[in-house]
Amino acid sequence: MPLPFLTGLRVIDLGQYLPGPYAAQMLADLGAEVVKVEPPDGDPLRRLGPTDADGMTAAYKLLNAGKTVVRLNLKDEDDRGAFERLIAGADALVESYRPGVLDKLGLGHARLRALNPRLVHASLSGWGSGGPYARRAGHDLNYMAVGGGLDSSGTPDRPSISHPPVADFASAHQTALAVVAALFGRQRSGEGCFLDLSIMETVLGWQGFNLTADARGQVPARGEALLSGGAACYRIYRTADGRFATLSALEAKFWQGFCEAVGRPDWIARQADPLPQTALTGELAALFASRSLADWKALLDPVDCCFEALPTLAEMPDHPHIAARGQIRVTPGPEPLVETLMGLRVDGGAPPERAPLRESTAAAVLAAWA
Repeated sequence: MPLPFLTGLRVIDLGQYLPGPYAAQMLADLGAEVVKVEPPDGDPLRRLGPTDADGMTAAYKLLNAGKTVVRLNLKDEDDRGAFERLIAGADALVESYRPGVLDKLGLGHARLRALNPRLVHASLSGWGSGGPYARRAGHDLNYMAVGGGLDSSGTPDRPSISHPPVADFASAHQTALAVVAALFGRQRSGEGCFLDLSIMETVLGWQGFNLTADARGQVPARGEALLSGGAACYRIYRTADGRFATLSALEAKFWQGFCEAVGRPDWIARQADPLPQTALTGELAALFASRSLADWKALLDPVDCCFEALPTLAEMPDHPHIAARGQIRVTPGPEPLVETLMGLRVDGGAPPERAPLRESTAAAVLAAWA
């Protein structure tokens, strides 16, 4: 079952692809009733990539589980009227259109506010509702670039693409948080509000450390900072069997424990070597390359030194800690679906369950809301 915190609240999800729908799904996980409104042909994510026998992609089903899906043509007068009736009965709207699209449909914020002054309207766009980029196209990689999520990540010769798309998922979290906060504020004011959020600005909001360092002339080259690959104690290392191990022994006690476990107490003092620690990193790389990942696990798992093997995706569901926590739910069959539930447990309970997405009609939803 979903968590009970937002029980009784009605959310309209007018998003497509990933960020908006994931934000709305988190609200459903917290107990809200989420109705996803799609165009007659459906959310394009239904067909973006290989489809299952039911004609839908796995990604679409994963992002929209827990919701009721209805299809409306907002360019049609009757369907737009049905949508307006849904808005009148809703507590929140999450949409991810480019700025100006809803205005062209006669559903701009002023109209929505007139229909429902208590509505919390969250607009999650790529760049935000104002500024020279407001109506510019983009995807996660573009937002990560402009928002500062790429310049300091990767290797000295080039930035690296993160996967899954960090900006998309992060902005969904920020949107869900903003909606919950606005609903809490509405309890005191009685009024709804318009929330202007952008995918790029979510990433930009994390850049205070880097921007301050840059203003002071203290930014290391890409891949050479303490947490970006410049420190030997905080790296990913390849093992003899082509697998990978992570070491993040930042604190002196963890680094000492690691050095003693591998028989190199002479490395302990070298944790303070200037960055980038090219020589020390090379020595650790040679050491890790001398044994298999299983050998390293046998040696270092018992040591309190911030070592962890890097599991493959296939290994993750059976990882002892992940399996014990119960966040992964597998629907077996010829087209298995592997869901990752919200990582939240209340009073010792399990992560909130999600029902499969349900197709319905606006008329049926409105009748249930009457």
